[in-house]
Amino acid sequence: MIEDYKAAKQQGERARRNALLKGRNPYLPALEDIISRQEIAGEVELGLHEIPLSIFAGTRMKGRQNSFADNFMPLLGESTEFAIKWSNLCDYQISEGISDAVIAYEYMHNFYVEEGNKRVSVMKYLKSYSIPTVVTRILPKKTDDKQVRIYYEYLPFYEVTGIFGFVFSEPGCYTRLASQLGQDLETPWPEELVSNFKDAYDKFARIFQSRGERSELRAEDAFLIYLTMFPLERLLSIEDDRLKKHIDRLWDEFLTETGDSKITLVEDPKVIDPKAGTLSEDRVAKFLMTRPIYSSARPLKLAFIHEKNENNSSWVYGHELGRNSLPEYFGDLVDSIKLDNCETDEAFDAAIAAAIADKDDVIFTTSASLMNYTLRAAVEHPKIKFLNCSANLQIKSVRSYAVRMYEAKFLMGAMAASLSENHMIGYYAGYPIYGTVAEINAFAIGAGMVDPRSSVHVKWSSKNKETWEQEFARDGISIISASDFIRPDDPEHLHGVYRLEADGSRTQLAAVMPDWGRYYALIVESILSGSYDARAIARKDRALNYWYGMSQEVIDVIYAKTLPYNTVKMLDMLKRGIVNGHLHPFDGEIHSQDGIIRKAGDPRLTN
Repeated sequence: MIEDYKAAKQQGERARRNALLKGRNPYLPALEDIISRQEIAGEVELGLHEIPLSIFAGTRMKGRQNSFADNFMPLLGESTEFAIKWSNLCDYQISEGISDAVIAYEYMHNFYVEEGNKRVSVMKYLKSYSIPTVVTRILPKKTDDKQVRIYYEYLPFYEVTGIFGFVFSEPGCYTRLASQLGQDLETPWPEELVSNFKDAYDKFARIFQSRGERSELRAEDAFLIYLTMFPLERLLSIEDDRLKKHIDRLWDEFLTETGDSKITLVEDPKVIDPKAGTLSEDRVAKFLMTRPIYSSARPLKLAFIHEKNENNSSWVYGHELGRNSLPEYFGDLVDSIKLDNCETDEAFDAAIAAAIADKDDVIFTTSASLMNYTLRAAVEHPKIKFLNCSANLQIKSVRSYAVRMYEAKFLMGAMAASLSENHMIGYYAGYPIYGTVAEINAFAIGAGMVDPRSSVHVKWSSKNKETWEQEFARDGISIISASDFIRPDDPEHLHGVYRLEADGSRTQLAAVMPDWGRYYALIVESILSGSYDARAIARKDRALNYWYGMSQEVIDVIYAKTLPYNTVKMLDMLKRGIVNGHLHPFDGEIHSQDGIIRKAGDPRLTN
């Protein structure tokens, strides 16, 4: 019917006017204007596929592009032969259904029609989802261009899934997605998984896009973030209304995760509250008078969720010491519970349920590996304050907290160098993740400050098959930095810096001593005083990380009594410099194994 053509033409005219107002080309783009033969690496015949109409972007050749607005709606007059053919096609699609495939070229995720422009136009007008298409893929030449790199990361994803038009905005996301789903980009994914994936994404994208165009954020990016918290099966079964609530609550996470680094780094609580950190009885009493939200009858209730337990984890043991010391600071104004062994999805959910039943106001999760679980819980329970012990994470709904461990490592490196007779020091480390490398670098800088000839030899716990201590001994290294903490179930466990004696015995020299009790007290103090939600730090568009160190008295190094007096004197001087802000391990000229990476006049390397 010509009325359908008139309605489609109105849509086209409206799109044409909007494009002109925004300074864009109002007509369909032509592929031959976008890429030249010299920019093409090759062509691949992909055969017949059902292609979503949303990823058709233009025409292959320039001849017909002015007949359509940039949304594929027609522009030519209603009495033209073009209009009559378009109307007949529309009528046929309504009565019989178009079965003939169009012919199109795919370039950088978009489709450009060589034959069948009117069919695509009609199907778009009728709001069809897809159209049968004979596809030829045009491969761009490989360059360092970001979009080209992302496209070449997409190609293996296509090979294992056969999915068109699923586009991330950042490199590395296809690998992350495959890992999240327990797959790789080399082995074809099971058909059922691909089908469920398509259904889940279509459902998510429909709800996501219905919330309005509040940013240029791609639905695919948001979908990947969502999958880190909620499994695919849960997304398939969740009701639309609940999914809408999840997406609304996660909106700031989507923007924070996909944008530039948006982290508020709180390195000193006094920046927000000049009286923070005093933790005196008078100050606690003042909370009761000025902010009578909490009392001994209605204490601030905390839950501590641990991945393991204090009997098998030195990390949990330290945090439990901290939790148990809170009454020393706040008396019965604060009440807390612990929930152990939450390594699995089910165990963590059970712990959250227990915290909810206990009516807890704040939940601390003490392991970085629990962050995804924690974020999921924060989305489900927005009235509870959630904090996770980790560093430099761009998560808005969950605050993170960590100690500036590199300050202690700097002192231990200086001490180790002062005691190594052959200038060689061993360093046994865990995994090369964020924070670990900075700690090694600070250790090496401290060693180099005391002994310019010193060399630090690193062995990773994840790579060595034979005993690392034996390797160090074979190499003539006797001063060794081992794991940071003692294990409750093994008091003989090597930790801190020690000397491996000639007879095989070990002499402890120094150890890191974090004070998690004071750290938790500083955070609790901010909640009681009201500064936790101060506008200066609690910004809607930024994640917040607490990053306290020696100047906040949350970490220290304890030394063996057998250390030489002058060594201890030197270490005390270095510590005072750090506490007073006069000395920073990463200030001044810094050398790597390959040469200078920071000149003396350059800005300090940031945290």
